Amino acid sequence: MTSSFGDLMAGPPPTHLPADPADAELAGGDAPAAVVRRHPASPAAWAALALQAKDAGADDVTVYAYSRVGYHRSLDMLRRNGWKGHGPVPWEHEPNRGFLRSLALLALAARAIGETEEWDRCSSFLRDSSATAADVLLTDD
Repeated sequence: MTSSFGDLMAGPPPTHLPADPADAELAGGDAPAAVVRRHPASPAAWAALALQAKDAGADDVTVYAYSRVGYHRSLDMLRRNGWKGHGPVPWEHEPNRGFLRSLALLALAARAIGETEEWDRCSSFLRDSSATAADVLLTDD
């Protein structure tokens, strides 16, 4: 056997999601709602819609709903790409950012509506997935 004890302690490899076609459309200035209609499975599109709602002063429940859809779409995509329910999802890999943004927005919206248990779970999940993303995204600004 060629593996060492260190290999057993390494944990799962990082998950790198494939490019999301919604990213280019959002970067090109397309409205998040239009992008969601064209790419309803896109975590990036749902995260953009949640962020747009938050920035526009929408009710926290609306932000929560949009980000929850993005989060669940993300879980589907992560699983299809080899993720086993834990392990790193690096912020540095740009296609992962739709998931990480959805998760952060869900955590923040949960806290805003008083769902402390969901805030704790989602913010911990974000930090476990990517400490960098947690540092960048877990703000109310």
